[in-house]
Amino acid sequence: MQDPFVVRREAHIAAPPAAVFALMTDPEKILRWMGTEAQIEPEPGGLYLVNVTGARFARGSFREVVPVHRLAYSFGWDGSEVVPPGSSLVEIDLIEQPDGTLLRLTHSGLPSAEQCAGHTEGWVHYLGRLTEVAAGRDPGPDVFGGRK
Repeated sequence: MQDPFVVRREAHIAAPPAAVFALMTDPEKILRWMGTEAQIEPEPGGLYLVNVTGARFARGSFREVVPVHRLAYSFGWDGSEVVPPGSSLVEIDLIEQPDGTLLRLTHSGLPSAEQCAGHTEGWVHYLGRLTEVAAGRDPGPDVFGGRK
């Protein structure tokens, strides 16, 4: 049976997969589009820790890292009983295209339709910011900053 609470998103990014991969795995580059601090160890078992809004830490560990093509990491929120650290799974595939990269994201293991909707909103927001940064544009201030 298929998990009913899954976020699926796609984004077309005007940059090669290697550049997009770097924006998702280099802590300094992540902060250009998401978060206020990041500790990333992109290797199986390595830490995924991002203070996404300045008030909320996403935490998990990498399950799969295929440079420039795929990332998979467990995901959850510090202090959350609903989506605790490591309780869901984010999978990102980067597919090379003539005009850049197709990013395919699947976020599974969410516990409810409400959480699915909230995480969809977050991914739409942050993938939009990633797309802007990858194209060399300033995404502007993060309107999610300070959210708990």
